[in-house]
Amino acid sequence: MHPIPQRCAHRPLAGGLVVPYVTLIHDGRAAFGVLDADKAITAFRRRLCQICQHPLDERCFLLVRPADVLRGCAPEPALHPECLSYTSAHCPMLNGTATHYRRSPILTRHPAGLPCTDPSCYCPPHTPDDGQAARAGSPADRYEAWMIRTSNYRLVTLPDQPTMPFGISLDAPVLRKRVLRTATLTPEQQHLMDLWHALMNGSGS
Repeated sequence: MHPIPQRCAHRPLAGGLVVPYVTLIHDGRAAFGVLDADKAITAFRRRLCQICQHPLDERCFLLVRPADVLRGCAPEPALHPECLSYTSAHCPMLNGTATHYRRSPILTRHPAGLPCTDPSCYCPPHTPDDGQAARAGSPADRYEAWMIRTSNYRLVTLPDQPTMPFGISLDAPVLRKRVLRTATLTPEQQHLMDLWHALMNGSGS
């Protein structure tokens, strides 16, 4: 097992694993793989690591899929290099253990698949967003980690809500790229990734 980073020593554990700061906690249980929207927004705005909750250092990593390149932003908060190493070693979606995205829970259950019949519970909406619905049950994407300088960290906001961040702009010099897991790309996805890599490497026309 990959050792827990010192930055994460204060974080709670579940099954011996660090519970990331942005992970949804429901009824005292960590719903790994499900983001707490409020915490994610806080992490975006305050430039916090999504795992340890500490402020980002001079350099940070962004998790990037082909679809994110198309949108021009990374949809999850950034990570410290050591927090990325820990997460990529243990997260099934990043280490390749999970071959498909989980299917959407039925509407009578919590989005994380946890029973919830309390009408007063502050649960996220039971209906998945368009992205979740499109991915549910589909093969896992390719994931890359892109290192950028935190000085180039720029938030992307919703057109109709300019104060609401939904990602970090990929329009920044990339210092390093690391493939976390491979996946079979469609010709369109591969072409898009090739164009982006060429542009970032300065060889684009």
